[in-house]
Amino acid sequence: MLKSTFTFSSWLLLAGFVLHSSAVLADDPAANLHADPAAGEVIFNEGKGDASACIGCHGMTGLGSDMMGAPRLANLGQDYIVKQLNDFAAASRVPEGMGAVMLGVGAALSEQDRRDVAAFLDTLPNAEEPSDLKTLASEGTKVGKSEAGKLIVAKGVRGKVPACQDCHGFNGRASHIPMINQQKYVYLVNQLNGFRTGTRTNDPKVGGVGIMQGIARKLSEENIADISAYLSTAPRVTP
Repeated sequence: MLKSTFTFSSWLLLAGFVLHSSAVLADDPAANLHADPAAGEVIFNEGKGDASACIGCHGMTGLGSDMMGAPRLANLGQDYIVKQLNDFAAASRVPEGMGAVMLGVGAALSEQDRRDVAAFLDTLPNAEEPSDLKTLASEGTKVGKSEAGKLIVAKGVRGKVPACQDCHGFNGRASHIPMINQQKYVYLVNQLNGFRTGTRTNDPKVGGVGIMQGIARKLSEENIADISAYLSTAPRVTP
């Protein structure tokens, strides 16, 4: 069994993250709204008002698209999806490129709508659709080394960052924070670089410090490409 290089300070950080996440959910009025997956399905497939249909970018089964830089949404985690939609609506998460459309989508949906969509996404089949790294590389995208990424996901980088799985769970899956295995490669690279450069800042904070920002700043561009290469192709495993 692989053993993570995890310092005492890292355990404190993780404990703070869990407590912070629980407190945020408890204080969020939207968390108490009844969710209607059927209503969410309609929004996902047809949109609502000024909010475009999710299916247009994220695909019929919510598995995302490397070509569009759109993330997998299926089975990502209901509470996480609600938080991201709320952050888009409040412009506390401001995506770049094609993702900028999410600001309008988040603002056009009510709190009830956002929770309905999130609930529907958790009902989608737990399907596998890994990124096609060979095709991405042939088209000019810089692709990392999966085996090198696997080591960081499982063991971290000694003296710098903890293992990804220590927070996100075995093979990138945990119930209280987002699933990251079989997330799309382009999206993973963009988000990790966003945390690294400070263009994405809506990660949970402990002591005023963004957890993912603090971790990503200690990763090199090569580390980020390697991690993303492994996670985007890692089997969908739930321990």
